[in-house]
Amino acid sequence: MKQMQGVMQDLLSALGDFQIAGFAATEAEAKLWLQENPGGWQLAVIDLILEQGTGMGVIATCKEAPGHGKVVVFSDYATPGVRAHCLRLGADAVFQKAGETPAFISYCAELLKQH
Repeated sequence: MKQMQGVMQDLLSALGDFQIAGFAATEAEAKLWLQENPGGWQLAVIDLILEQGTGMGVIATCKEAPGHGKVVVFSDYATPGVRAHCLRLGADAVFQKAGETPAFISYCAELLKQH
């Protein structure tokens, strides 16, 4: 988990003015962070496999948060069926880590241009 946090931080920092507001290793930690930081984020990057719980539960919590930002799933498990389910739950975009990383980077870069 720590290794992925470092990779994500390096990736987003390389794109420009992204500031990491927080990390969560479990579904419960993510939900608590969202409750304690309403409107404190513009982009949530969610992996579906967490140390405890799943990213699926975090998607809905993100969308229910006051002043929520964009919700993006970036996971090794973004099969077509999982992708459709994530979008139904409220994800704005879903990317497969293996093979769709350039599209994920482009999506994040486009968000920077909009702000």
